[in-house]
Amino acid sequence: MADSASTSGVTAASLKDILTTKLGASHVDIEDMSGGCGQMFEAVIVSPKFDKKTMLARHRLVNSVLKDEIAAIHAWSPKCYTPEQWEKAQAERA
Repeated sequence: MADSASTSGVTAASLKDILTTKLGASHVDIEDMSGGCGQMFEAVIVSPKFDKKTMLARHRLVNSVLKDEIAAIHAWSPKCYTPEQWEKAQAERA
């Protein structure tokens, strides 16, 4: 997971900090897919705030929390799970 200085000023660590703090996320995995320039990120976000929300509502919630950061980067691709969904997904991988 690259987290070097980026042209956008956005880093994987800064995104993780915001999501953990503002969404109460229990698990956040951010990957810089741009080779370290900070322009394209993929994320896995696990938060109880996603409970009873559609996928679209989850993405809107994440995007509202990261409004300024998303405006500064080229591409953002989140995958949003409730803690229960994440546990099930991890159990299926084992």
